[in-house]
Amino acid sequence: MTDARWIDAALIAARPQAVGALLRYFRNLDVAEEAFQEACVKALKNWTKNGPPRDPTAWLIFVGRNSAIDVVRRQAKQQPLPPEEVLSDLEDNETTIAENIDGADYRDDILRLLFICCHPDLPATQQIPLALRIVSGLSVKQIAKAFLVGESAMEQRITRAKSRIGAGEIPFETPDPIERAERLAAVAAMIYLIFNEGYSAAASEQKARIPLCDEAIRLVRLLLRMYPTEPEIMGLAALLLLQNARSAARFDANGEVILLEEQDRKLWNREMINEGLALIDKAMRHRQPGPYQIQSAIAALHARAPTAEETDWNEIDVLYGALERMMPSPVITLNRAVAVAKVRGPAAALTLIEPLEERLSGYFHYFGVKGGLLMKIGRNGEAREAFNRAIALANTAAEAAHIRTHLDSLSKK
Repeated sequence: MTDARWIDAALIAARPQAVGALLRYFRNLDVAEEAFQEACVKALKNWTKNGPPRDPTAWLIFVGRNSAIDVVRRQAKQQPLPPEEVLSDLEDNETTIAENIDGADYRDDILRLLFICCHPDLPATQQIPLALRIVSGLSVKQIAKAFLVGESAMEQRITRAKSRIGAGEIPFETPDPIERAERLAAVAAMIYLIFNEGYSAAASEQKARIPLCDEAIRLVRLLLRMYPTEPEIMGLAALLLLQNARSAARFDANGEVILLEEQDRKLWNREMINEGLALIDKAMRHRQPGPYQIQSAIAALHARAPTAEETDWNEIDVLYGALERMMPSPVITLNRAVAVAKVRGPAAALTLIEPLEERLSGYFHYFGVKGGLLMKIGRNGEAREAFNRAIALANTAAEAAHIRTHLDSLSKK
């Protein structure tokens, strides 16, 4: 018997390659998605009994394609399939597919899928949600949560985007170099959100969601091979590597959150950190700063500090200030407040974030940070109120449990 959790992880990891190849074959997004889903259903039955195939991705492409061909034939009432040039030139055997999995065809399939989803003819509000749905298979609920919008509104966005692609308004061809460069920012943002969806999962979900982080890193490396001198792609790759390097230290044995300052740094992945540091150093030499480079530079300062006490909070404050000027956001200001508290004290940090409350009224981390700052300056009643609001907004049981430890400490005072 094959572990169902392994199967789920394999299906998540295989999705971009499989859907990309099926899209190339059928040139229809709905057919490609449905073919992949049908292959997943068969995988759950087959792999559980017979064990995993030699190459899960090739198996899914092969089975999904054959299932979709059957559906197309039935719908056409046994009419011939479209001309061969409209379909792909894939061979009818799993071995050939498996041998090509790491080749240029499959790399291009994934990138084609990314760039189709991020086509400039699609509104920006549809591009990244569509890519998250199609490329990574995130649920509409998960995507809506990432964008802080209602589930029904997000469903409408994705449906409209798919309709435009299905109507032929968005070409399936791989974009030329100029078009790729124009869409690069949207593709990078999509990869970042894929990573965050995996990285922000609760401890109980980590095993199943790790493939999202791995897939995001794999995708950004593909982009880096296409754009080896683009400093923002170097910065994004560095950021994902430096954050992912801390994964093993982020939760305790009970699944509760361990804050960055309290993490056992010996558990950090030094190989991943070194790769990230080399990338950000290389990016900075281009002297073309961008948001991903600044965020990775902040992560690098944490990674370079032997202990939490040796963290260069002054420089982190400066970098967050630069990031605020580059892309103003209440969340960035909230993150900066942590550095301000270290440099100028909790009262200064509280003054910085209090004007943000209306805009961040539904944001768990705002009330967690506010409660912590209030507690440090002795305003315990207000701190308790902020922590209670944080618990009401917690996204995971681990987040709620972490806030309860603060409430427990307040109760003892």
